[in-house]
Amino acid sequence: MKSIQYFTDDYLEQCSKMTPGQIVKFLDDFRIMYFEVKAQKSKLISIKIPENLLESFRVKSKLNDVPYQTQIKRLMKDWLYK
Repeated sequence: MKSIQYFTDDYLEQCSKMTPGQIVKFLDDFRIMYFEVKAQKSKLISIKIPENLLESFRVKSKLNDVPYQTQIKRLMKDWLYK
């Protein structure tokens, strides 16, 4: 099931001021991000996270049948495109 996306009034006003070129760039960036994911390379990173936070995150991810690294990537995408 797909979720419903809600937009703030500020966001809608900002979008109404976009030029046609900006709209085309946004749509192209969106297409690349969501439809060409398989073509993108992944980058191995190192990050320090408190052990209790990571363990809790892993447990909650497992309870939701989602690999925890996949969930981290989902959260990053959600945060970028809100």
